[in-house]
Amino acid sequence: MIPSKKEFNKQLEKLKKQHVKLLTKKNKPQKKAYNGIYTRYKRPILTGEHAPLEWRFNLNYETNPFLMQRIGINAAFNSGAIYLDGKYLLVARVEGWDRKSFFAVAESPNGIDNWRFWKRPIVLPETDEPDTNVYDMRVVQHEDGWIYGIFCAERKDSSAPKGDTSMATASGGIARTKDLVNWERLPDFISHHGQQRNLVLHPEFVDGIYAFYTRPQDGFIEVGGGGGIGWALVDDITKAEALHEEIIDEKVYHSIKELKNGQGPAPLKTEKGWLHLAHGVRSCAAGLRYVLYMFVASLEDPSKVIARPGGYFMAPEGEERIGDVSNVLFANGWIRNEKDEVFIYYGSSDTRMHVATSTIERLVDYCLNTPEDGLRSAESVKKINELIDRNKSYPHSK
Repeated sequence: MIPSKKEFNKQLEKLKKQHVKLLTKKNKPQKKAYNGIYTRYKRPILTGEHAPLEWRFNLNYETNPFLMQRIGINAAFNSGAIYLDGKYLLVARVEGWDRKSFFAVAESPNGIDNWRFWKRPIVLPETDEPDTNVYDMRVVQHEDGWIYGIFCAERKDSSAPKGDTSMATASGGIARTKDLVNWERLPDFISHHGQQRNLVLHPEFVDGIYAFYTRPQDGFIEVGGGGGIGWALVDDITKAEALHEEIIDEKVYHSIKELKNGQGPAPLKTEKGWLHLAHGVRSCAAGLRYVLYMFVASLEDPSKVIARPGGYFMAPEGEERIGDVSNVLFANGWIRNEKDEVFIYYGSSDTRMHVATSTIERLVDYCLNTPEDGLRSAESVKKINELIDRNKSYPHSK
């Protein structure tokens, strides 16, 4: 039996109330597992359920009397981030039930909760070779005056054998905007060192030209003989081509970045150097494990790493470990506000978005004063014993 209009309106009102309740929930800091480095928050800040009802439901009784969801939203994750005119903004990767991802801007008054998507998703222009899928945008406010969106552009591999629908290619997509609404698409990044699934723009000119963090890899999934975070200089961003890529942070055997690693968001400039957030991947019995780690590069030469705190900075915990692609943390956005507070936005298991907060002072201290990975068990024990010995001389130990 077709519902009456009264029943339709009652169900619609219920939907709206549930949605508002979700959007307005307060997010509180987690109290467990204090480490002095950052504070995690309890609730995910964005999920597929945060998408506006107007994106998902036909709200017209005449054409949808059952109030069915016509377009499915599966997840919201891996968001770029920008602090613009005092507003905390995320450019989220939103994925539909059809497996296609697109970008949409969400805004919060405090960077922690009350996130609401703007009315419409981003309309991203296409190149002459249309993308099948786009995702994981880094949003970079460059000193040239533009806001750049650097993302992965995925297409079916034209060299795939007939009947093979699994082979894909990854290119570094580039678009720019002044307002996050109207976007200009530039040609994809040209690399001579393999596919580019993890491209990031440095926020300042280096010797008067553009600089990119790259991750050359042999295939769409496997890095093969490539891998590591690369560094490339480009004269003209409207025709971005890297003739040379130098690996500045390599993958390392039996470490958190044994299989592959890649730059997260664009780095933050501090008095002590450029703060970097990256992801490292290793293989284990449960599959691939993605964690976040940090390092610092020189102010004088951003291609030179000057500090590498050992181990991971953040790893998936609790519900973060479960999702469409489990055991994964991925970050491609963070915000530094005028108080030098840092909001770290990270996706978990390709399903939802979270936030953790810290400060520039704390993150610099963490990076410069945490021992590097000694790469052997004996070195790990040595570092622990050195810390024990130092602690003996402190008042709390007496």
